[in-house]
Amino acid sequence: MSDQTPNNPNNTDRDPDSFSDEEINAALAGFEDELNDMDSFDAELQGLLGNKAKAAVLITQLSAADLLAAFCQLSDISAQCVASDTGAVAVLRNVDGDGPEAAARDLTTVISGLSAVLAVNRADKLEATLWVNGKPGTQFAPPVLFMSTPDFVEDLLIGAIDVAGLERQNLTIVDSGTMERGDALNVIAKHTKFGRGGSTRGSKVD
Repeated sequence: MSDQTPNNPNNTDRDPDSFSDEEINAALAGFEDELNDMDSFDAELQGLLGNKAKAAVLITQLSAADLLAAFCQLSDISAQCVASDTGAVAVLRNVDGDGPEAAARDLTTVISGLSAVLAVNRADKLEATLWVNGKPGTQFAPPVLFMSTPDFVEDLLIGAIDVAGLERQNLTIVDSGTMERGDALNVIAKHTKFGRGGSTRGSKVD
């Protein structure tokens, strides 16, 4: 007579289709890890194919980061806007497909008279284009562009630094996502009323 019982962990008569809670949890954890790995791989693959930009920025001549963030909010653009001596720069969050171009179009359409240079890194190829009134125009070679922009623009585009790194350098950064429409209008009013030297450079909200 066999000494094996249903409570014996070595019972060879165990139903092969039954699993303990521990085994099920371990299998689920492994499945989640595989999904995360697949998501990371897919994101990297899309970047290599150029379907998702590695980085995209809008370079302006606006005098302040909060003013650019306000304009981005009114244009429904999610971006972190960085102050610099040569003009504020918007680091775009939506880098899928033609998201960067849509942002450049919307910003320069909604804010009449505002021009911006869209710089994008797709599949390690840098492109820079001037946008005016919702339309692309002059293209710039990256070396020419970087001669007239802050050093962090090139670093962002090639992946040498991210926004968190810029924060550690104590640069002024304003997130358009933290603003409501009323906040944005107040910021624009402040710069229009109290700015010096043409803070908005003749631009207006349509």
